[in-house]
Amino acid sequence: MTPQPFIKVDIKQQLLHLYNGGLVKSYRICSAKNGLGEQSGSECTPRGQHLIRAKIGQAAPLGSVFVARRLTGEIYHSEWAKAQPNRDWILSRILWLSGVEKGRNRLGSVDTMRRYIYIHGAPDELILEQPSSHGCIRMFNKDIVELYDLIEVSTPVLIE
Repeated sequence: MTPQPFIKVDIKQQLLHLYNGGLVKSYRICSAKNGLGEQSGSECTPRGQHLIRAKIGQAAPLGSVFVARRLTGEIYHSEWAKAQPNRDWILSRILWLSGVEKGRNRLGSVDTMRRYIYIHGAPDELILEQPSSHGCIRMFNKDIVELYDLIEVSTPVLIE
């Protein structure tokens, strides 16, 4: 029986662990500055069991900018962050999450997918020691590209 990959996000340690029969790799992440929570509009990182609903950005250049899950054709530059300090930069790759626990992170006002919660690349300078995202899981660009290539759609994700 071949082991299946799965992802565990440790919010307390701000780490994402990829397993495939054992620990494959750990990555630094940045979760929501508003903490943990599932409510729509909360800008919190949702807890519980999820899966990768979609992978977006195959072969996009490192630092590619996405708006509404579409490539803009731009490559991020740090001067842009200074000009737009509150913008939620989504770069390089997107792993769109879908909750699987009805009433906790799926359906109604707690639906992770409808909240557009992703694991995605972000400006490297925004991967801080403390949580600072708008609800998503931010990763270094080189790390999200590597993770993207190691997993498939429907890979389980546990956020705790």
